[in-house]
Amino acid sequence: MTVDQAPPGAAAAKHTAHTVDVVVVGAGPAGLSAALNLVRAKRSVLLVDSNRPRNAATLRSHGFLTRDGVSPLELRKLGREEVASYDEATVVQAVVDDVSRDGDVWRVHGTWRGSQVTAVARVVVVATGLREEFPALPSLRAFYGASVHSCVECDAYEKAGQPLAFIGETDDVVDRALLVAAWTDDLVLFTNGVVRVGQGDRARLASAGVRLDERPVADLDGDRSGLTGVRLADGDVVPRTGAFVRPIWHVDLDWLDASVERDEEGLVVVDRVGRTSVPGLYAVGDITPPGPEQLIVAAGHGAAAAAAVHRDLVGGLASLRDAVQ
Repeated sequence: MTVDQAPPGAAAAKHTAHTVDVVVVGAGPAGLSAALNLVRAKRSVLLVDSNRPRNAATLRSHGFLTRDGVSPLELRKLGREEVASYDEATVVQAVVDDVSRDGDVWRVHGTWRGSQVTAVARVVVVATGLREEFPALPSLRAFYGASVHSCVECDAYEKAGQPLAFIGETDDVVDRALLVAAWTDDLVLFTNGVVRVGQGDRARLASAGVRLDERPVADLDGDRSGLTGVRLADGDVVPRTGAFVRPIWHVDLDWLDASVERDEEGLVVVDRVGRTSVPGLYAVGDITPPGPEQLIVAAGHGAAAAAAVHRDLVGGLASLRDAVQ
């Protein structure tokens, strides 16, 4: 149902309202996979996405069977088209600002460029991903997605054998740097003067041939061809052609009006198929422990959650029609 509402003399602001089995919030691999498998189970699905993916700057995604090397944006485009091709699916672009429980149903509200979308659903699947906070290096974003990456499993193969940097300010940087060392024998771990590395970890790094530099980092150097070095606050420049960075991830769910259980990092606690602590609310992908994973893993999580949603609906969630009446 579509309703146009506007005050006299003003331009019409479109308001679309939907009554569906499931609202999926987020159209990354996890959300798209959940939506695709749900419509194939003959469930009516509203897929709502703001089209602001975390990996938008990444030129190529890897490890996704039959799509290795595809642009992440192209992968999302293909997925949206596949979902939208089903009669049971409605795909809309909007920023969701409220999801709340109303008796036995969920009410969802979103906006996009002055228009509104609302929905009543039996189930909500949250697949909104994470927000990344990087070390405060002025030029990092200029190289991110080409010379600088955050996913080792996704992008280290293309950097194999190169002089690399690992830059991080969290307590797990040693473990993460040692992962990168599997692809190169020329790696420098930069802690930006933030992390204190103990003697045991220093020995682990030395044993793997990883150099440790604890000086503050000023910025990254490079040109149009890519990264050329890491510039320290004291003026020294360490030549590097590629880098991995350890972001701090944030789960932004202020719009979710439900007391869902989180872990110590703020990730949404779920069972193995995506059920949260709130009945009728599911979460998939990077917002669930252990956090960011490869795209194909997130897609698998979405498919598993879709099967669980379908089984749970068959098994006794109150019917939407009866709840709305």
